Amino acid sequence: MFRLKRFVIEQDLCAMKVGMDGVMLGAWAQGGRRILDIGTGTGLIALMMAQRNLDSLVTAIDIDEGAVRQAKKNVENSYFRHQIIVKHEAVQQHQGCYDAIVCNPPYFSDSLKAPDAQRNMARHTDTLSYAELMQAAYRLLDDEGEFSVVVPFDYKQRMEDEATFVGFFQHRVLGLRTVAGKPAKRYFLSFRKHPVERLHTIITLGDEEYKALTKDFYL
Repeated sequence: MFRLKRFVIEQDLCAMKVGMDGVMLGAWAQGGRRILDIGTGTGLIALMMAQRNLDSLVTAIDIDEGAVRQAKKNVENSYFRHQIIVKHEAVQQHQGCYDAIVCNPPYFSDSLKAPDAQRNMARHTDTLSYAELMQAAYRLLDDEGEFSVVVPFDYKQRMEDEATFVGFFQHRVLGLRTVAGKPAKRYFLSFRKHPVERLHTIITLGDEEYKALTKDFYL
């Protein structure tokens, strides 16, 4: 079972979707005193960042009203409710300065859309393209901060190209594969505003490195 400190999350009770991408990003991303979670959804990553950074103030934003309502409910039911602010707002209009920014973004840009409008908003880049995401992250990030994002393997190069275009430098790369010996299915990327050493790691779902990274979030 997935857990947050003093707050056990069960999907049938509070409708929190606990996906691999969100868990990994929340466990891996660089933290700070001022954290922004772009496209917070149910608030999972914001809650994880708050647990890992107990002296932080986390701002969680989303353009979907239903998601914002659910995130607010989950935050209010948590131990971290005094650390997290949830706002119904697009990142393109958001103002602020953050030590750390995290995002599990929409990633389908060339595929057919599903009938469900909310599902489309979460999965397609119409409302937040990779270019817009990188422009916003660069604008909102402190000069010494770090932006962390997750993408499917076949969108990795596109995300990296947009990051380079706005002036970011890649810092950390974590590939996550589902089976040892197979190519990574997801990539977790972090970027900074200045040249920095590039660190590259590959782990496998369920291996010792994965367990060590996510141990504080599972019963």
